[in-house]
Amino acid sequence: MPMVPFFTRFRDLAFREMRSATVRQMPNIPDGEYGFLELYCDEPDCDCRRVVIDVVSPATGPKIWATINYGWESVEYYERLTGDKARARECQGAILDPLNPQTKYSPALLQLFKSVLRDEAYVERLKRHYRLFKSEVRKKRTSAVRPARKAKRRRR
Repeated sequence: MPMVPFFTRFRDLAFREMRSATVRQMPNIPDGEYGFLELYCDEPDCDCRRVVIDVVSPATGPKIWATINYGWESVEYYERLTGDKARARECQGAILDPLNPQTKYSPALLQLFKSVLRDEAYVERLKRHYRLFKSEVRKKRTSAVRPARKAKRRRR
């Protein structure tokens, strides 16, 4: 499923509400600021209720320090969605994405992200961003379908 940065649809909101953490003297992460850049599924009919987080730093530009999958629903929800118990466990919670960029700091950044998830307001923000993004994706699909339907009607 194509994952698209939240800022491509909601630029101001994305950067205003992007969570970041400043790290000082942690044993497994270089000192600096790390941002949690959100990416959501761009498929209109998908209801995966997940976010991919690219951990980035203003000090290193486009470099991705870690890629994290986070699904906030229960394992049962993801099992109904995927039909596969093992896959469902991979979808639920926060894990390092096995297919996307990682660094030697990724495991420690995953722990940092998990500590940020203790903030319920942040988790609710991710869910709200997901709903906004999916609503926009579905709107664009609907507006793309309407002209095609009108064109068919005119041909008759």
